[in-house]
Amino acid sequence: MQTSADRHEYPAHWEADVVLRDGGTARIRPITVDDADRLVSFYEQVSDESKYYRFFAPYPRLSAKDVHRFTHHDFVDRVGLAATIGGEFIATVRYDRIGADGMPASGPADEAEVAFLVQDAHQGRGVASALLEHIAAVARERGIRRFAAEVLPANSKMIKVFTDAGYTQKRSFEDGVVRLEFDLEPTDRSLAVQRAREQRAEARSVRRLLVPGSVAVVGVGRAPGGVGRGVLGNIRGAGYGGRLHAVNAAFPEDLKEVDGVPAHRSVRDIEEPVDLAVVAVPADHVPAVVAECGEHGVQGLVVLSAGYAESGPEGRERQRALVRHARAYGMRIIGPNAFGIINTAADVRLNASLAPEMPRAGRIGMFTQSGAIGIALLSRLHRRGGGVTGVTGVSTFVSAGNRADVSGNDVLQYWYDDPETDVVLMYLESIGNPRKFTRLARRTAAAKPLVVVQGVGSAPQGHAVRATRLPPATVSALLRQAGVIRVDTITELVDAGLLLARQPLPAGPRVAILGNSESLGVLTYDRCLAEGLRPSLPMDLTTGATAQDFHRALARALADGTNDAVVVTAIPAIGEGPPRDAELAQALRSAAAAVPGKPVLVVHVELGGLAEALSAAASTAPQVAAKAPGAEDGADSQPRLASRARGDAHRPTGRLPTAGADTPPAVPVPPEGTHLIPAYPAAERAVRALAEAVRYGQWRREAAEPGKVPEYDDIDEKRAARLIGELLARGEGLTISDGETCELLGEYGIPVRRALPAPTAEAAADAARALGYPVALKATAPQLRHRADLGGVRLDLADEEQLRRAYAELTELFGRPQELRPVVQSMAPRGVDTVVRAVIDPAAGAVLSFGLAGAASQLLGDMAHRLVPVTDREATSLVRSIRTAPLLFGWRGSTPVDTPALEELLLRVSRLVDDHPEVVAVTLEPVVVAPHGVSVLGATVRLAPPPARDDLGPRTMPAY
Repeated sequence: MQTSADRHEYPAHWEADVVLRDGGTARIRPITVDDADRLVSFYEQVSDESKYYRFFAPYPRLSAKDVHRFTHHDFVDRVGLAATIGGEFIATVRYDRIGADGMPASGPADEAEVAFLVQDAHQGRGVASALLEHIAAVARERGIRRFAAEVLPANSKMIKVFTDAGYTQKRSFEDGVVRLEFDLEPTDRSLAVQRAREQRAEARSVRRLLVPGSVAVVGVGRAPGGVGRGVLGNIRGAGYGGRLHAVNAAFPEDLKEVDGVPAHRSVRDIEEPVDLAVVAVPADHVPAVVAECGEHGVQGLVVLSAGYAESGPEGRERQRALVRHARAYGMRIIGPNAFGIINTAADVRLNASLAPEMPRAGRIGMFTQSGAIGIALLSRLHRRGGGVTGVTGVSTFVSAGNRADVSGNDVLQYWYDDPETDVVLMYLESIGNPRKFTRLARRTAAAKPLVVVQGVGSAPQGHAVRATRLPPATVSALLRQAGVIRVDTITELVDAGLLLARQPLPAGPRVAILGNSESLGVLTYDRCLAEGLRPSLPMDLTTGATAQDFHRALARALADGTNDAVVVTAIPAIGEGPPRDAELAQALRSAAAAVPGKPVLVVHVELGGLAEALSAAASTAPQVAAKAPGAEDGADSQPRLASRARGDAHRPTGRLPTAGADTPPAVPVPPEGTHLIPAYPAAERAVRALAEAVRYGQWRREAAEPGKVPEYDDIDEKRAARLIGELLARGEGLTISDGETCELLGEYGIPVRRALPAPTAEAAADAARALGYPVALKATAPQLRHRADLGGVRLDLADEEQLRRAYAELTELFGRPQELRPVVQSMAPRGVDTVVRAVIDPAAGAVLSFGLAGAASQLLGDMAHRLVPVTDREATSLVRSIRTAPLLFGWRGSTPVDTPALEELLLRVSRLVDDHPEVVAVTLEPVVVAPHGVSVLGATVRLAPPPARDDLGPRTMPAY
C-alpha cells in the first residue's frame, strides 16, 4: 500500500478489532496513502472545538500538504492508526519520533510525540484509550520507550486519557500548554487499568445482547413452523417486555402482522432502533441480513443459521467473512449455528432460543457451545430445580454454537459483576485462550462459584488462536489453581451448582452423617473418606425415626462445633406411623434455619414427595400441575426436551415444562435469605458435590491471602540475561550444554552437582579422586538416562576398586563407553527422588510442574502443576498436591525430608522462567530431597525466542 520510498511493508499484524467502553466494537488499523478521502471526510465531521484542541488554533480544513503528511508513513518513525466503523474513520492517533531537541529523528532516539483526534459523536466511548494502548504497543515494537504529548488545559478529556492509563509519567506546564511525558513499559497499574476496561467493555457488549430493548427476528416464515417462526413464538411466549418485529424479504407488501407482531420485508423498514437481531435464514442469505442490520444500527446478532465452520473448510471461510462483516459495523455475534440466549429477569423475559419454553427464573448462569448439551443442562436443572430442589433456576443462558465471536470469556466478564447471578455453570468443549480464561476465572471464582465441565475439543473453528500443547490433565490442574470447580459430567455440574446456589460454603472438611438407614449412612461415610473429607461415624436414628427425631438430631449436629457440614440420609419407612414427607421436610428445614452457616444435604431413596417438600416450606411449596388429558397413572411424567446437536437441522421437539408467559410460576420465590436444602438420589453424588464445595471454600480462604513471590539476594538477573543473550546469539532454539546449564542455574542460586565424563575406566578413577569418594557411576545415554531400574546407575562406590568393577559391569551389560556416555558424580545425601519441570506453553503461558521421579510421574502421571509466577503459598500447596506426597512427610515411619528447601527450589525455578521467557524449558531430574537440604543431580535447559505475550499487549478480540 505504501510507496517505494517507505521503509517498511504494511504491518498487517497491527490490525485489530476492539470492544469499546459502551460494548460496541471498532477496528483499529494503520493509516495508508489510500485513506486520503476517508481522512478528509472524517475531519469534516469533527467540531471546531475539537479541531482547536488538536491544533491549538482554528483549523477548519486540512490542506493537501496536511492530508499527505497524515496518510504517508514509514511505519517506524512516523505511524498513524485509525479506529473505523463501517469502513469510515471515527478517530485517529499518530506518533512522530523526536530527538533530544524535539525535532524529527530516527532511531536510536526513543521518544515520540503523540496526538489524537476523536469524532465528537464517538467521544466518551473509550476510543482514545483503546488507540493509546495500540499506538503504545506499536511504539515499543519500533524501539520507542517514551511518549510526549502537549495538551491545552481546557482539553480535560484528553488529559484524563493520558493520566488514567496507568503509565509512569511526568507533568509540566509551560507557555499555556500542559506537557505530559510517560514511559511506555507496562506497569502493574497500567495492566490493571487495561484489564478493568476490558472487563467493563466486554461485560457491556454481552449485556447489549442479553438485555435488548427491541428485537427483530429475521427469517420468520409466512406459515407456521420453521426455525424463525418458532423463535418468534418462543420470544412472545416468554412474555418479552420489549418491542418485537418479524422480518422476511418474502412477506407480501400488504402484510402488517405475523402472530400479532409487526411484519417487515427488511430490517431497514423498521422505523425505530433495533438492539438485537435473531438471524434464522440460510447461510448464503446471511451476508445481506448483516448488511441490513449494520446499516440500521443494530447492536448485536444471534445467528442460528448453520453451514459454517462445523461444515468444513468452505464453511470456515464463510464464518470468517461473517465475523469480519459484522465487526465492520460494530456488531457482536452469538453463533453462528447457535441454539440461542435466554434471560429470565422479570423486566426482560427474553427467550431468543430454540427452547420452546422459558426455564424457571433463578440465580444460575449457564454457558454451553453445543445446543444439545445446552438443552440437556436446562432439562436436568428443571428436573432437579423444580422436582428435587425447588425454585432454583436460570438467570441467563447462552448457547453460543461455533462461538465465532462471543465466547465463554466474554460471558464470564458479564457474570463477574452481574447481581442476578450467584453461580456460574459452563460446559466448555475447548478453551481457546487458556491464559485469559484462567485470569478471568480466578477473579470470578473469588466472588462467586464457577463450575466447569471441560471437554477435549479443539480450539474454536476459524479462530486464529495458538493451541495449547498441555495435556488435558494439566489444563484441568491449572483451572483448579484458578479456583474453578472442575467436574467431569453434566450431572456433576448440576449437582455442584445446586448445592452452591442454595447452601453456604463449608468451613472445613468435617462432616456429620445422620439418618434412618445404617447401611446408607455407612455408604455415605465411605464416600466421604474416598473424597478426602473427615466424616464422623454415622448416627443411626433407626427406621422408626419420626420427623421430630430428625429435627433434634440435625439441630445437635449443626450446633456441634466439630462439624462443618451435615449429610442427612433418609429411606422410606415401613410399617405404621412413618413421618409424612412434608413433616420431615419441615423438620429438616426448621433445624437448618437455626444454624444457617453450615451446609445441609439430603440423600434420599425414592421418597416421592420428600424432595419437593424439602425445597420449600408450606408457603413456598410447588404447585402440582394438572395431569395432561389422557395421561395415565404411573406413566413417565418427567418433562423432556430434545434438540439438535451442533450442525444438526433446527428441529426442536418436546417441551421444557415451566410456567408460560401468562401463567404464574409453578414455584413461588421463597423469602429472602431462605436456604433451600438440596437432595440427591445417591450418596456418591451428594458427597462429590460436598467435596467440591469444601475444596472451593478452602481455595476462597487461601485466595483472600494469596501469598507473595519472594525476593532472593543471591539471584543475579542481569548476569543471567547477558548469558542467555550470548547463548541465543548462536542460534534459535537450542538445548545448552551441561556446563552452561550449571552456570545459568547458578545465577539463580540453584547449584547442580558436578558430573565428570568418564570415557575410560582411568578417566572414571581420575574423576572420582577429584570429586572425593563415595561416588556414583551413571550411564547418560538417552535410553538409560534417569532409568535406574534398567541398571544404568551404580551408587555408593566407596573406593577405586568398586568403581572399576562397576565400570566393567556397565560396559559388559550395555556396550562400549562411547554408547553409554558414563559420568562420575559425588554422592548426594539419601532422600526422596523428585523431578521439577518448567515449560512455556504458547497458549497457557509458563507452567511449573512437580512430582516424584520414576514410575510415580512417568507411569501414573502423578504430577502437580502451577502457573508461573508461583507464590510461596502456591509452592507449599504444589508439594502437597501429588498423591505420593506422604512419602515426603514421614510415611510409615520414614524420616521426613526438607520440604521448605524443596519449596525454595521451586520458587527459584519459577523466578528464572518468569524473569527470562527465553528459558522455554527446564528439567531438574533427579532432585534428591534429604532430611536436610536438596541436591540437583541432573539438569537440562532449552532456550528459544519467547512466544508472544498477548496478555501483556493491547486489548484485542480474537483475530480472523
